[in-house]
Amino acid sequence: MLRSLYSGISGLRSHQTMLDVTGNNIANVNTTGFKGSATQFQDTLSQLTKGAGGAQAEAGGTNPAQIGLGVQVAGISTNFAQGSAQATGRATDMMISGDGFFVTSKGGEQLYTRAGAFELDANGNLVSPDGAILQGWMAVNGQLPVGGAVRNISLSSSAVSPAKATGAATVTGNLPSEAAVGDSLVRDVEIYDGVGKKSTLSLTFERTAAGWDIKDAGGTVLGSAAFNAQGQLTSGTSVTVSGVAVDISALTGFAGMNTVAFADQDGRAAGTLESFSMSPDGTLIGSFSNGDSDVVGRVALANFTNPGGLEKAGSSSYRGTANSGAVTVGTAGSAGMGSLSGGYLEMSNVDLSQEFTNLIVAQRGFQANARIITTSDEVLQELTNLKR
Repeated sequence: MLRSLYSGISGLRSHQTMLDVTGNNIANVNTTGFKGSATQFQDTLSQLTKGAGGAQAEAGGTNPAQIGLGVQVAGISTNFAQGSAQATGRATDMMISGDGFFVTSKGGEQLYTRAGAFELDANGNLVSPDGAILQGWMAVNGQLPVGGAVRNISLSSSAVSPAKATGAATVTGNLPSEAAVGDSLVRDVEIYDGVGKKSTLSLTFERTAAGWDIKDAGGTVLGSAAFNAQGQLTSGTSVTVSGVAVDISALTGFAGMNTVAFADQDGRAAGTLESFSMSPDGTLIGSFSNGDSDVVGRVALANFTNPGGLEKAGSSSYRGTANSGAVTVGTAGSAGMGSLSGGYLEMSNVDLSQEFTNLIVAQRGFQANARIITTSDEVLQELTNLKR
C-alpha cells in the first residue's frame, strides 16, 4: 500500500486533535481562570531510501534521501498568560495579578487553581464552586503564624473578637471660664471589664476659685484642672478612676463654650465576625460587631518551576506532576508570587480571534490530508485497472 495513505491518516488524526483543543478553548471562553491550550505537531519517523555519502577526492558527497511517514501531536501546551480582570464587588471573589495559584484541598488531595470564585459554606470555610476548600493560615489572637503547614481558611460568624477591659479614656472639649464657683458638669462614658461586662464611669467637673475640681461618682476629688488667661491648661493632665486612666490634657478653658465630653475609651465587649476585606498580600482583615478590626487569616499562594508541567484535574484545577517541579507555598507579593485583589475575578485568557483562525487552519489541514487519501486511492485504482 502507498505510504501517502498512512501519512494522510496521521494528518487527519492530528488535525482532529487540533480541532478538539481549539473547540475546548472556545467552549471555555467565559470560564473563570481558564487557561487556553495550543497543539504542537511534529513529524514521525522517516524511511531512509539512500544514505549520505562522504566527499571523495574526485567526487562530492551526497545527502541522505528520506521519505516521511506522517505527522503526530508532539504536545498540548497550556498558556498561563494573565487573563483580564472582572470586577464583582464580592469580598469572597479573589484574583491573582501575576504568577501563582490558589491552594485548595478536596478529598484529602491538594490542588491548585487560578479561579478565585469562592463562597462561604455552612461551616464558614471558603470553598470553590465544586467544594474545594481554600488553604492558608489562620490567625490566633490577631497574630499570624510564621510559616507552617497550610490549613482550611474558615471565616465562620462564630469567630469571636475577645473582650478588652477599659484601661484608658480621653476627655476633650471646653470648660466654660464664666461658670460660677460651685457649678458642676457631669459626664458619663460606658466602660468594660475583662469579660466584656458594661458599666458606667462618671466624672463631675466642679468649678472652684482656682479652676475645676474633678470628682468621681462618690464625690471624691481625683484631681483638678487650672487654665491661664488664654484658656490653656496649666495644671492637671490626667486622673485615675476605678482603675481607668483618664487623659484630660486636651481640655481648654475658653468662655462661651460648654463642650467637655468623653472622646473615647479603649475597652470593648466581645464581638462576632460580620465581614472581611483582603489586602494585596492576602491578609484577611475581619470586622467584628464590637467595632474591632483584626487579622483573621492569610491566603496562601503556590508556584512551580514549570507550571506547564501541571496536569489538569477538572473544575479549573491542576495537580502537580513529575515535570512541574516541587511546589513552593508562600504569601502574595513574595518572590515568584503575584499580588491578590479582592472583589475581582480573572477571566479566561482565550483569544477568540486567534481560536477562530486556528479553526480555519485545522479545517484546511484536515481537508488537505483527506485529499491525500483520495488521491492515493485514485492511484491504487489505476493500479488495479492495469489488470483488465
